Amino acid sequence: MTKILREIGMIARALDSISNIEFKELDLMKGQYLYVVRICENPGIIQEQLLDMIKVDRSTATRAIQKLEQSGFIEKNEDPQNKKIKRLFPTDKGNRVYPLIIRENEHSNLVALEGFTPQEKDAAHEYLHRIRKNIEKDWEYVKKGNKRSY
Repeated sequence: MTKILREIGMIARALDSISNIEFKELDLMKGQYLYVVRICENPGIIQEQLLDMIKVDRSTATRAIQKLEQSGFIEKNEDPQNKKIKRLFPTDKGNRVYPLIIRENEHSNLVALEGFTPQEKDAAHEYLHRIRKNIEKDWEYVKKGNKRSY
């Protein structure tokens, strides 16, 4: 069974590496494209929701968000009802790179699923969705400072 997670890890690292290389010319570094996509798709999202969506810790998200803000891809705005809440929005620059990121993502999907039947694609999606849901339980548990027992 460890082979499955190793395969998933290799796929994720390869795709992330490809994206980081290709998006370097857009001034997006180290997975920042993930943040831009989620913020473009969810304008006004708060950091907590974003890090839960991407599955990263608070300090990683904070650094990425700061860099994206400094680079002009996103902006933080105060929530009108609660001044403590900062909402994240794409800037014009962020909205301009979004279609390029999506086009790369769609290409990667086509390459990854080449030769799969529609039924195999559906099955792969279902299996990976179930794996993610299982892992999320541990992620939530560990994120709160707990330790898993092996």
